[in-house]
Amino acid sequence: MAWPAPAATGADVRAVSTVGDGGLADRLLAVGNGGAATKQKSAVEGKYWVPAGEAERQAATECGGEDARPLLFRKYKLRGAILHPYRHNKSNVMWFWTLSVAGDAWFGFSWLLNQLPKFNPIKSIPDLCALKLHYDLPDGTSKLPGIDVFITTADPINEPILYTMNSILSILATDYPVDRLACYVSDDSGALILYEALVEVAKFATLWVPFCHKHCIEPRAPESYFELVVPPRTGRASEEFANDYKRLQMDYDDFKMRLNKLSDTIHKRSDVYNRTRTPEGDAQATWMANGMRWPGTWIDPTENHGKGDHTGIVKAVNGSEVDANRNPSFNTTDVCLPMLVYVSREKNPNYDHNKKAGALNALLRVSALLSNAQFIINFDCDHYINNSQALRAAVCFMLDQREGDYTAFVQFPQRFNNVDPTDRYGNHNRVFFDGTMLALNGLQGPSYLGTGCMFRRIALYGIDPPHCRPGNITAESNKYGNSTPLIDSVSKAIKQERSTTPPPLDDTFVTGMEMVVTASYDNGTDWGKGVGYIYDIATEDIVTGFRIHGQGWRTMYCTMEHDAFCGTAPINLTERLHQIVRWSGGSLEMFFSHNNPLVGGQRLQLLQRVSYLNMTVYPVTSLFILLYALCPVMWLVPDEIHIQRPFTRYVVYLLIIILMIHMIGWLEIKWAGVTWMDYWRNEQFFMIGSTSAYPIAVLHMAKRLLTKKGIHFRVTSKQTNSNTDDKFADLYEMQWTPMLIPTVFVLVANVGAIGVAMGKAVVYMGVWTVAKKVHAALGLLFNVWIMVLLYPFALAIMGRWAKRPIILVVLLPAVFLVFGVIYVAFHILLGNIIPI
Repeated sequence: MAWPAPAATGADVRAVSTVGDGGLADRLLAVGNGGAATKQKSAVEGKYWVPAGEAERQAATECGGEDARPLLFRKYKLRGAILHPYRHNKSNVMWFWTLSVAGDAWFGFSWLLNQLPKFNPIKSIPDLCALKLHYDLPDGTSKLPGIDVFITTADPINEPILYTMNSILSILATDYPVDRLACYVSDDSGALILYEALVEVAKFATLWVPFCHKHCIEPRAPESYFELVVPPRTGRASEEFANDYKRLQMDYDDFKMRLNKLSDTIHKRSDVYNRTRTPEGDAQATWMANGMRWPGTWIDPTENHGKGDHTGIVKAVNGSEVDANRNPSFNTTDVCLPMLVYVSREKNPNYDHNKKAGALNALLRVSALLSNAQFIINFDCDHYINNSQALRAAVCFMLDQREGDYTAFVQFPQRFNNVDPTDRYGNHNRVFFDGTMLALNGLQGPSYLGTGCMFRRIALYGIDPPHCRPGNITAESNKYGNSTPLIDSVSKAIKQERSTTPPPLDDTFVTGMEMVVTASYDNGTDWGKGVGYIYDIATEDIVTGFRIHGQGWRTMYCTMEHDAFCGTAPINLTERLHQIVRWSGGSLEMFFSHNNPLVGGQRLQLLQRVSYLNMTVYPVTSLFILLYALCPVMWLVPDEIHIQRPFTRYVVYLLIIILMIHMIGWLEIKWAGVTWMDYWRNEQFFMIGSTSAYPIAVLHMAKRLLTKKGIHFRVTSKQTNSNTDDKFADLYEMQWTPMLIPTVFVLVANVGAIGVAMGKAVVYMGVWTVAKKVHAALGLLFNVWIMVLLYPFALAIMGRWAKRPIILVVLLPAVFLVFGVIYVAFHILLGNIIPI
């Protein structure tokens, strides 16, 4: 675009000339169109253009020029306030202006990625009555398909055994045909204590399961159930229930005591057997109750018997009929337990075990040989079935005549029962589970969230949906491995064939099962790539769902009035942030892999692709948020603020945009059923994560790209503080880690900025104009906003004092005052020496 050259008169030129009245430049510029041009030039130059190159003119005047020729033109540059509305007029902060422009562009881009997939939210509610009418037969049998339930645990210390056992009990007691349900437990530690805990579970379940069925109780995890206040009942039925309740509560207390004593029991037994059966000088083995050496990890680890080095183990803990003589009140019920199987895959230091994905794939293969159910649902070890109808609810979507055959998995929202009442660190994450997931349900479907998700087995096998599938599919060994029984089971799964009677567990069959859990079984196959759960990424869930969506499958999001599943969440800030680092780091890994949403997934719908792109790049936003969060240090800089105040029209435009964004957010939380508190906690924790966990994840990813080394993330500890009766004791424990340094710096910078601003207001109160005072007040709003967002972090720093938040309300103004007094003192003492 060409700008018209303003004309000038001699009077105007003299006003800005540095040469003199008689200079040639003045005479040349004086040639113009008279007074009218003079007025136009003054108006334009004063508003938009300022003289440039004055230093060159001064130098030329002083030295007279090399060849005595005069300067024959002048330079004028566009005002910085016009060219760069929020750029400082000094070049030494040009980098900040550039980063702020990039940040604003990125914020707009990420907002679009978040909003575009939300144009058609859909809520799907299962019709359990219709399912019961069509699939439960009058004679008490059922036509429902088989379900294999997977539970994964990595460490009985970080993941308490009691949580795992409650999860299993809730599965055994769920409302689903017992002959069509099997439970598989993966123990990556290979510890005997978990296997013997399963034996105890099988014994207690013979009492717990009929009690649940007889009285139709909810939830069916005993730890959660007995924590509830039992509703009063009247009449004869009430008396019977009360008697059963007391008896079961005592039996459950005995069950927990036996679990707590397992470690000592195994130690004492092993000491006895080692003294009597182990030759002197041999390794001290760990012994099972039947007098056999445990093939897994020993108490005193040795070669082939360590946590990361042991043989594969597959043991069935068979269900049995209820012993009516043990509890006469259940003599009218005849309940069998679902099949319960313990699996610990082989560990070998020479092979990559592929974390949770490897454990799930091992369960997928073992279950294919034993039960080969059409559907599979997996849980983390701390999640339990909160609604006994949950499995039936998921099956409603799988069997529906409209889209059932094209549905690869049904994802449930995650709910937690151990979160503090105020949800200080946003563990419930309702904005995501009740907003974003419902929006994706209107597209190709929600992503896989790692737990509480029912899969169609053939979708995990890498089989295309019916409308994209070739007529004849054969299972090949180069894809599924060299196990003939496994390949046969894959072929049966494709044909939806399943035997309701488990095969005989003879030595040959057990050897075949142990073969599919060897450390080397995946080598040379498609396991972890196009088959099963995906390897080589910190978060196997999102990329596994991406692979399934990319094949053309759709998925469903199931919501129930009574939550389907419940679990535990890390309420300690440090543990919560470690969890966020792993999730966000895995998202970035996906972006920089062949599963990049921009290029992967040939059958992925456009907006579904946009949603996956948003899920993989969102941690980058934290870099710009961290930059802006550190802006308040401008109050600590002497004399002037290093950010130019934007134009009023720009501020109005910005306020309109912010208002529109919050109006959209308000509408979203209305249709999603999210409370304002949930929304606000989400905003606060995103700020805390953006100054700690998310930048660390970005750094991890940069390190991986530069060094080609994988990212190591530790498993989130679910162990609670057992030394106190306070249920939320972990909330008040502050575990310092280098990851928290940027957040501390941001908090201190904002507190200090507010204090210094108060000090400057005292010092310059009589000097500042009204406009400067208004601008300073507006600047402080930003500081206060950051402080409010970091309020949960400030409580975390206080530790146990945070039980009384009023202390923080009193403490902060005192800290502001201290910073203000310090500034005033420095100004008085050093104001004449250095600018303050």
